[in-house]
Order: sequence, then structure tokens, then C-alpha cells
Amino acid sequence: MQLVFASNNKNKIKEIQLLVPASIQILSLEDIGCTEDIAETADTIEGNAILKANYVTEKYGYDCFADDSGLEVDALNGEPGVFSARYAGEPKNDENNIAKLLTNLKDVKNKKANFKTVICLNSKGKQHLFTGIINGQIIEERIGTNGFGYDPIFVADGYEKTFAELSLEEKSNISHRGIAVKKLIDFLK
Repeated sequence: MQLVFASNNKNKIKEIQLLVPASIQILSLEDIGCTEDIAETADTIEGNAILKANYVTEKYGYDCFADDSGLEVDALNGEPGVFSARYAGEPKNDENNIAKLLTNLKDVKNKKANFKTVICLNSKGKQHLFTGIINGQIIEERIGTNGFGYDPIFVADGYEKTFAELSLEEKSNISHRGIAVKKLIDFLK
């Protein structure tokens, strides 16, 4: 089975290919000839996942799935949320986003946060949503070199290492994206 993942983010594609059974081949946007940047203009994580999946299905005719993820920090009323990738402005830059977040949390005691992923699957003319959430804490200094985004400053509840200290396999087993992908796989089975 082939399934288009509406992304060109090589890190995400690797993460998801690790999680799906070998019988499912994940195709990227590049694989189907989609080179345009799909605008993420919705004001929710769910909305962006739906926009991207619908774009591929409508323009290219493929059954596909798309995800959107965000870091939601309790003390910041859910920020950066849907704006996680561009929290510090354009162009998107992980280091600048982390710096802005740490500045905004400088004198804040409550550093509770969660990562949230929503996957939208368009399959056989129907749409399905799958959500994964992992709770944790923001730490004040970057630790680790794996992963991407806010991984160096996020420690999941029950763990002592940041997402950036975990191997791709370890992170995929517990992450928000991993949880949502497992729900997607269970549905596909």
C-alpha cells in the first residue's frame, strides 16, 4: 500500500516511516511532484492538518494524510501552539523559536507544556482525524542534538531526558506524533 504524507520534512517522514508497517510505503510531496509550499493559514493545529490533506487530495487526487503539530505551554495560554514553527517570525528558525520561548518563560515557575499532533487522513472519500498529545516540562537550557524544533528543551512526563537526547526510535515510541501515527495505523489495519 502506498500512502502520501503531505510533507517534505525529511525528519517527519523518517519518523513516520519507522512507525508504519513495512507493507505501507510512505510517499512525500516531492515523490508525487508537489513542489509548492502548502499554506498553513488555519488558526488551529487541526485546521492546518485538514488544509494540507485536502490540498493534496483535491489537486493531485491521492488518498493522503497530513499532520500539524505544536507546542502548547500552559503559562503562555497555549502559545506558541499553531504558530510553533514560526514563533519568532519568518523565516522559520528553530534556534530563534527556542530563544523567544525561553525569554517568555524567564521568570515563570510553571513550565508545564504539551506537544500536540493532529493527523488528517483523506481516504476513500472520507476524512478522519487522529490526535496525539504528550505532556511534559520546558527546561531552561538546551540539552541534546537529536530531533528538531523544541526537542532540546522538552522533557516528557516520566522521563529524565529531553526529546533531543532520545534516539529517533525512542522518541517515536512516546512522542505526540508517534501516538497519533499509532492511531492512524490501527485505523488502517
